[in-house]
Amino acid sequence: MPHILVTGGAGFIGANFVLAWLRNSAADGVVNVDKLTYAGNRKTLSSLEGDSRHVFSQTDICDRGALDRLFATYQPRAVVHLAAESHVDRSIHGPGEFIQTNIVGTFTLLEAARAYWGSLEEPPKSAFRFLHVSTDEVFGSLDANDPQFSETTPYAPNSPYSASKAASDHLVRAYHHTYGLPVLTTNCSNNYGPYHFPEKLIPLTIANALAGKPLPVYGDGLNVRDWLYVGDHCSAIREVLACGRPGETYNVGGWNEKTNLDVVHTLCDLLDELHPKSGGSYRDQIQFVKDRPGHDRRYAIDARKLERELGWKPVETFETGLRKTVQWYLDNHAWVQDVMSGEYRNWVAKHYAA
Repeated sequence: MPHILVTGGAGFIGANFVLAWLRNSAADGVVNVDKLTYAGNRKTLSSLEGDSRHVFSQTDICDRGALDRLFATYQPRAVVHLAAESHVDRSIHGPGEFIQTNIVGTFTLLEAARAYWGSLEEPPKSAFRFLHVSTDEVFGSLDANDPQFSETTPYAPNSPYSASKAASDHLVRAYHHTYGLPVLTTNCSNNYGPYHFPEKLIPLTIANALAGKPLPVYGDGLNVRDWLYVGDHCSAIREVLACGRPGETYNVGGWNEKTNLDVVHTLCDLLDELHPKSGGSYRDQIQFVKDRPGHDRRYAIDARKLERELGWKPVETFETGLRKTVQWYLDNHAWVQDVMSGEYRNWVAKHYAA
């Protein structure tokens, strides 16, 4: 069976991508490579138990020997590279892990892929693709009236996280121009949806609201992000993998610019409707907290290239996607409680106690 190799396939976007890919009974198999840090969760993939098309390998992408063995054993026709440390707050408190995973890990994976690709004969060699999934945060911050980020916007990362992702983007680009490796890069806006680890704004707000805890909003709450439903992001990745031009980058956005405060208000209103509490609104739990260092003011993605060249555009509006997301968290309380235990709870207590 032909396979694709997916890194980070037990994380938020990665697991959604793997699950969506394998819903198609005609799809290639998946070699799912994940280190299983705090944000990787095998339980997210429980529906794939016994599915012969899914091979899981608990592997660190910094382990070159393990990667070489996986390439030799499964001979994937493509790599979809999603593995990354991605939480800005964590990168501020401990940047070392971000350098190791996002830069060294990407370098190690590129080297393994280049060696494997170089050993292929035609036509598999020409058909091989290495798709690197990145973020809009590499472009820095926009003012209110600035045009949206395009694929030609200069890089200006402002956090250790975004700097590490920018470095990985540059490595991927260099491997195409220096070695000819057929790479593709996507830069996406803020994702949300099922299986999102509850340290990010939307799942954290839902979890805290239901637990009766404060709903923290940084600064004045007017930082703007473009929001992309994870299912739409996964469909964009599939489209770029199938039809993207090697060496090109594609921005993936939801055309949904919202302030953080707008997002929290909308979540509270949805919870008031779908899971009302006795007395008052969930908005009563909103609490403004000290802004984090270097907090970018606005991100906005221009995704017209992807629509123009490959015909992709998001299916979900912010309203439809957020309603699906809230309902999923209401229906999967056990999953949320499981991932919020252990190391995550200890980290929160250490860094957010104040």
